[in-house]
Amino acid sequence: MQFPESWLRSFCNPDLTTQQLADLLTMAGLEVEELQPVAPPFTDVVVAQVLEVAKHPDADRLNVCKVDAGTGSVLQIVCGAPNVRPGIKIPCATVGAELPPGADGKPFKIKLGKLRGVESQGMLCSARELGVSEESNGLHILADDAPLGQSIREHLKLDDTLFTLKLTPNLAHCLSVYGIAREVAALTGAPLIDPAITPVKPEIDAHLKVSVQAADLCGRFGGRVIQGVNPQAKTPDWMVERLARCGQRSVSALVDISNYVMFELGQPSHVFDLDKIKGELIVRWGKAGEELKLLNGNTIQLDEQVGVIADGSGQVESLAGIMGGDATAVGDETRNVYLEAAFWWPKAIAGRARRYNFSTDASHRYERGVDPAPTAQYIERVTRLILDICGGKAGPLDDQTLQRPERKPVALRLSRAQRVIGMPVTLTQVEQVFMRLDLPFTAQAKGSDTHLVVVPPSWRFDLQIEEDLIEEVVRVIGFDKLPKRAPKAPVTSQVRPEAQRSLYAVRRSVAARGYQEAITFSFVEEKWEADFAGNTQPIRVLNPIASPLAVMRSSLIGSLVEVLKTNLARKADRVRIFEVGRVFKRDASVLDGDQTVAGFDQPVRVSGLAYGSADALQWGQAARNVDFFDVKGDVEALLAPRQAQFVKAEHPAFHPGRCAQVVVEGKAVGFVGELHPKWRQAYDLPLAPVLFELDADVLTQRAVPAFTSVPKMQSVYRDLALVVTDSTPHDALIGAITKAPSEGLVRGARLFDIYKPKTPVAGMADNERSLAVRVELRDDEQTLTDERIDVAMKAVLASLASEVGARVRA
Repeated sequence: MQFPESWLRSFCNPDLTTQQLADLLTMAGLEVEELQPVAPPFTDVVVAQVLEVAKHPDADRLNVCKVDAGTGSVLQIVCGAPNVRPGIKIPCATVGAELPPGADGKPFKIKLGKLRGVESQGMLCSARELGVSEESNGLHILADDAPLGQSIREHLKLDDTLFTLKLTPNLAHCLSVYGIAREVAALTGAPLIDPAITPVKPEIDAHLKVSVQAADLCGRFGGRVIQGVNPQAKTPDWMVERLARCGQRSVSALVDISNYVMFELGQPSHVFDLDKIKGELIVRWGKAGEELKLLNGNTIQLDEQVGVIADGSGQVESLAGIMGGDATAVGDETRNVYLEAAFWWPKAIAGRARRYNFSTDASHRYERGVDPAPTAQYIERVTRLILDICGGKAGPLDDQTLQRPERKPVALRLSRAQRVIGMPVTLTQVEQVFMRLDLPFTAQAKGSDTHLVVVPPSWRFDLQIEEDLIEEVVRVIGFDKLPKRAPKAPVTSQVRPEAQRSLYAVRRSVAARGYQEAITFSFVEEKWEADFAGNTQPIRVLNPIASPLAVMRSSLIGSLVEVLKTNLARKADRVRIFEVGRVFKRDASVLDGDQTVAGFDQPVRVSGLAYGSADALQWGQAARNVDFFDVKGDVEALLAPRQAQFVKAEHPAFHPGRCAQVVVEGKAVGFVGELHPKWRQAYDLPLAPVLFELDADVLTQRAVPAFTSVPKMQSVYRDLALVVTDSTPHDALIGAITKAPSEGLVRGARLFDIYKPKTPVAGMADNERSLAVRVELRDDEQTLTDERIDVAMKAVLASLASEVGARVRA
């Protein structure tokens, strides 16, 4: 929210400098985001009047003006502004004046000079040249009663500062200049000047029937008829100035008055053209199929979720609490108006404007809460301004109160406040804070403690629990008053077990393999869950930040594919990315805990994606695209020294024949595979990426190195040429060898050749192939003999025959 300091000080003027006031507001929770002067520094610019205007003898677009600047002598100034004319009062920079810097960043100094041979003794200024406005239509014309010779800074009150506050949603009572002044008065003890609001005596007996049909939409509705207004009346300069310094441009007198009171007191209002309303006004929820053309020119489709104000014919005239309709907007032909101000329930307004991709000052206030108590007084304030500026006669005030917010008492325990604040706050201090904030309370002694029960006033929507009251106490006392004490808790370092590494170390390990980390949202598109995880019942987000991001992810694969698409759209041809993050699954076995939620499992996963060429641009070997075995090697390196098994499996996201389940010590810990062709086509990917996804726990655990002595005996190697079927897995073959009953002599086996004949060979069927395996045997205590080796090899062959049906090639 933006407002000028002078407006704030008209309500409460503490003995503080501008910076001290800004610091006070910030420390009280009303963060001052920016302080900006109304106008940049300049000197010797005064109010002057143009007496005569004559054409320049040597320039068609220049005029020679006689100007009275209150110096006692008439100045001759050459001016090229199109709107210069005799009689107007304008800012005049006299000789020696220094104007704000121009495009070169240097101050512009006014000197005695000549323009096309005619002497000029100063400069007549536009608002843009003074830094007051960006508009430069010509000279900045002042009011007729502006005193000659007065400093323009003093006349236009340019020695003012614009405050820009960054308010949190709970500070609805500070969305007005008066609301902020009320806070300043409470914080400083300076007197608060209430705006003088006197009821307007009705001069006519004119009413407009209003029927409120939805009490859950509108809790209070007030309005009155005003006849004979002049919509073309000029908005007073002081009002235009204050609106401009709040960031609001002047539109027309009727609209400006409504906006002015909203910024002043925080109550939005709306002015209808009475003659365009058919019959009556009906406050209700919208209906499916209804349309409304808004004041901003947009035509929107309505439904039962938005509130409206309709007329007697059923035509919708306004979007309740958000924006008026174009059909009943006031214009130059308006003569009779209906002034409306209401209390709309915050829940009935929240989010409605965002549905239509815009926001208004009114909706911003209503969805946070507007004080319903002084609605009638606000209408009186607007009415008085309309009558004073636009004329007319006012009818009686119609005020309907259906239901106002119930303010439930909130109790504060003094002992609890002291414990949370961290210093011995006294009962007297707390009582003084509540009195300064105008919070009615009662104090009750309960044992050794004191309970203060507060009934929040109508303008405080944020006071609901004990912690809210504690916050009020400490921010009024001052956060700077908190004692500076070192923590008393013992500080002990927690040593991570050697068999465990941090997720940070895991990230470093993945990055060392050439992957770059991505960070994505935990909520994803529902389509991703169905495509990449086969999850048709994902966990839904109750209030998604965007309609596509409506469910919680149970896999990281969809997020990585989306990041890949983003990179491909930016012409990246080789992508290596990974992510470490939580996934979310339903699990009835999970109970509530410090880091768990009942019914939901939230494990951490590590997932990676490789796309494009296997290596960066180089000359050492032929270029090729990354394949399953490249990423499988990365997974083995991340798991090292633990050995993983890769078991053929199926996964919704992966190619049926190029997918493996990763098994470590008999436990499935993840998958690795190439993206399924149908998803590659559906997501428009030129090549198929290869991905992996692993449980983070298996990567954070690692075996502690253990000492083993160097073998004293040499190993013996035997090569076997085995005939097996084409479908025999490598792991099954090696497992049959290592599990053979060889009295512990077999220490390992390695496949070193595969032979598949192109033409039929005697002793081998078409569905068979020959595998050459080298078997390592060793006894750590004594040298192996041929007899023991032969016995061990017979055991190996028997195991191969029984386990995988292998036979020795003839």
